[in-house]
Amino acid sequence: MPSTERIIYCINQQCEQPINSVGERVCASCQTPLVHRYLWATGSLATEIPLGTKVADRYEVVSQQVWLDTRPGLIPQAPPELPADVLPYLRLYPERSHLPQIYALLPSFSEGAGDILLLENVPIDEEGNIYPAIINAWQKAKPVRQVYWLWQILQLWTPLLELNLAHNLLRLDNLRVQGWCVRLLELNPSTATQQPTLKDLSYSWQALIELSTTSVTSELQNLLQQMASEVELKTIATQLNQLLLTAAGELPLYLSMAGATDTGPQLSQNEDSCYPNTAVDSPELLVPNLAIVCDGIGGHQGGEVASQLAVQSLKLQMRALLAEVAAQTEIVPPDLLQGQLEASLRVANNLISARNDEQKRQGRERMATTLVMAVQVPQRVLTTSGRQADNAHELYVANVGDSRAYWITRNYCQQLTVDDDVVTREVRSAKSLYRQALQRPDANALTQALGTKDAESLKLVIKRFIIEEDGILLLCSDGLSDNNWVENSWRDFAIPVLTGQMSVEEAAEEWINFANEKNGHDNTSVVLSFYRVAKFQIVPVPPPPPPLVEIVEISEPEPGEIEIYQEEPVLAESSQALLDLTLPDEPDPVPFQVTKIPSRRRRRPLVLVGGLFALLVGGTGLGLLAWSQLSPQTFQQMCQKLPPEVQQYCPPR
Repeated sequence: MPSTERIIYCINQQCEQPINSVGERVCASCQTPLVHRYLWATGSLATEIPLGTKVADRYEVVSQQVWLDTRPGLIPQAPPELPADVLPYLRLYPERSHLPQIYALLPSFSEGAGDILLLENVPIDEEGNIYPAIINAWQKAKPVRQVYWLWQILQLWTPLLELNLAHNLLRLDNLRVQGWCVRLLELNPSTATQQPTLKDLSYSWQALIELSTTSVTSELQNLLQQMASEVELKTIATQLNQLLLTAAGELPLYLSMAGATDTGPQLSQNEDSCYPNTAVDSPELLVPNLAIVCDGIGGHQGGEVASQLAVQSLKLQMRALLAEVAAQTEIVPPDLLQGQLEASLRVANNLISARNDEQKRQGRERMATTLVMAVQVPQRVLTTSGRQADNAHELYVANVGDSRAYWITRNYCQQLTVDDDVVTREVRSAKSLYRQALQRPDANALTQALGTKDAESLKLVIKRFIIEEDGILLLCSDGLSDNNWVENSWRDFAIPVLTGQMSVEEAAEEWINFANEKNGHDNTSVVLSFYRVAKFQIVPVPPPPPPLVEIVEISEPEPGEIEIYQEEPVLAESSQALLDLTLPDEPDPVPFQVTKIPSRRRRRPLVLVGGLFALLVGGTGLGLLAWSQLSPQTFQQMCQKLPPEVQQYCPPR
């Protein structure tokens, strides 16, 4: 009698006994982690295939349209020329947190039926269960999560509308939710002659809002009325963001953070840098709410210097940014914060690039660094219950290169960033499917990093999230993330922290040790931020530091004259901080005397206009000052390459 046991093959091509039982975590023969890759099969033909069928001798039908690849180590099928209905999936690859990707194309085995698309990165858990539809999860969701789901849908509206796919956001059964995250099962091509409008979207949302009454229901109803009246998308987004932050402010927020970096067992030089580094950073000098991991490129006195330059520059700029945000009396919109973070990254990039030019480094000799940075911005908001909250739970994540950010809860691990490598380039340009692009010999080669070129060449992505559940934000270099070791190990290190059995400091060190064992060929850096919104005594998220710089409204200066007003004690402290940036084998910076130029008249700062002006230039100005100290020889020349709106804030010669 034949065995009915379900089997799955080990991905290790050298494994002598690769057959294992479905559900096992590691191969019984070689101890390689087993990959259970559940796929979504599109099309009407897929709905008719009986359960238990083995398609193409590898795909097992475990439920309707859910297939398990029992041979995940083999390259999936793909035609030499990609059909038109595949291309939108590829072009939308940067939105992979919310959208599926093409895994394989199976030719139809039924006359008149189309090909079957197999989708990966779908809202299916590790046991093959589809995550609930948003309409089924809505009633049990707290108000902040309800608004957060709508916010994510609104953010997807424009990119899908540009590809004539926005109608997929109107199908509530197609919208699935994995905790905080809205995810789509598939992208169906449109057959309509006209694009959907915000009015159509409002009808879809109305079906959700009618299911329950919460503290945000009346505000959402008012928003839907405006959408039905075809108010502009920007106006709707502004109001929805205001409601999201006021709802998030109702929750408490506690933070515990730790970071560590290690050279690794096979190397003698550590080109990684991280912030905070629990072993060396003094707690009282930490910039609150900031986490950075950099992986240097360029060898000794190259990558090491580049990664440290990036960390030190951004640390100073973020301190100024958080202080400026704290001084605002109005909510600073996400696009403005994202723009300031982008400007800060460009300053850090040009700081490293200037050092390369100063040392006459060319081609592959130029030092550079990858970066992943997370900034939790504590904005003050008036909550839905009418009280003043000091933190609206905003989290901004930026990455350049292949250092990554993950959000981890007790139930799942989600990668938040997209690597800047050849694989991503090939997929985004619709030249190759992801699994096929991985076969290229240069698949993991970086397509950008901080410092290789001028900032104008960087293509930066800053993502905004709202912390509304307990979770761990993991930032790491590829010393840990290579070979999917984060996906394979997160339970062992994150769940003990989430359940109170291990501290973040211990978890960071344990993850470093694990990386040294599995990926010992590289340096490894890890920064863990443990956020809790439940009432649990950890460390409250501290308020931002007092403003370092007071910028007031001044009269228009004469041509060639720059007028600056800064309080002398604060300026002295910030200058001293810049002079303390000591890097390996670099000469001490020449002391830089900043002169205060009195303004013709001083007035009280404007509440909003002056504050937003300070927000835009405060962090960037401090970054430029750091640059002038660290690379004085080429600073003035490189300053002229910055955007015109930034040049005017360069310190004088």
